[in-house]
Amino acid sequence: MGNAAVPANYVPILVFIGIAIAFGAVSLLAGWVVRPSRPYRAKLAPYESGSPLFQDARVQFPMRYYIIAMLFVIFDIEIVFMFPWAVAFQKLGLVGLVEMVVFIGILIVGFWYAWKKGALEWD
Repeated sequence: MGNAAVPANYVPILVFIGIAIAFGAVSLLAGWVVRPSRPYRAKLAPYESGSPLFQDARVQFPMRYYIIAMLFVIFDIEIVFMFPWAVAFQKLGLVGLVEMVVFIGILIVGFWYAWKKGALEWD
């Protein structure tokens, strides 16, 4: 680290954070100053299209919807782990292949468990 004090090493980071905050604040302020503000009745309605509401917007979704959404996110994120593996496949060799087979096996077991618990019934 040398003779420099540790807090002095963080000065560029703090300057960068300050510039980012200032840029965001100036952008919001410039938009507030420049944009026109001409509210009227139809514009202040919940939907700017002017169509009247025909039912309450708060609808209860079945729990299965949230479970399927979570499973989608989980199985979608697995690609984030598979892509670097595929890029470095030849360097990893047999060990990398075995690790990926174990990873996919864990995902399949989780998918099977969700299927058996009834979370993935396709009615």
